[in-house]
Amino acid sequence: MFNNIAPYYDFLNHFLSLGIDRKWRRTALRQLKKKQPKVILDVATGTADVALETVRLLKPKKVIGVDISREMLEVGREKVARVGRNKVIELKEGDSENLPFADNTFDAITVAFGVRNFENLQAGLQEMRRVLKNGGTLVVLEFSRPKRFPFKQLFNFYFKNVLPLIGRITSRDPKAYSYLYHSVQAFPDGDDFLKVLEKSAYKCEYYRPLTMGICSIYVAEK
Repeated sequence: MFNNIAPYYDFLNHFLSLGIDRKWRRTALRQLKKKQPKVILDVATGTADVALETVRLLKPKKVIGVDISREMLEVGREKVARVGRNKVIELKEGDSENLPFADNTFDAITVAFGVRNFENLQAGLQEMRRVLKNGGTLVVLEFSRPKRFPFKQLFNFYFKNVLPLIGRITSRDPKAYSYLYHSVQAFPDGDDFLKVLEKSAYKCEYYRPLTMGICSIYVAEK
């Protein structure tokens, strides 16, 4: 599915979120500003938006992006080459539940809109913890479900009806953006996700809802 929508992915992300997704990514990465990590892993990197923003905001020595979608990575590599960041950013095909790195490799790990797609959420979190250094930080940016009336109802209508229609017309993949709604509904957001992190042996620092709860930032430490 992600291979199919790769050519349209960036456009649809920015269009369907009215460009707010860029602000969400920057806000998530600013959670790492004080710690100034030098070697960073971006899991479910997709087309490398987070990897590129990481280099701009945090100035690390190395960012490695991992994703299972070959076509998404190809789009990402073109973007990285276009801005001359090949020496800092490396994109690899790989599975979040079987990361091709040694224990205690990374100062920080980021995941933007990816953990809800893990086949086994806890296994993916534990695998990321394995490659994270002691004291290293995990930052997760993920969709959540607004709780307040009437924004909850508007959000559900948009995600369930409007967004899949626009995505289907634009990307010509009928599954892609209807899948998004169902994956968000199934994801254990808020305090429930903090419990999953704790069960995976992370020390949870905090979580922060954004834009009336459309998405949330979760920060945890190994």
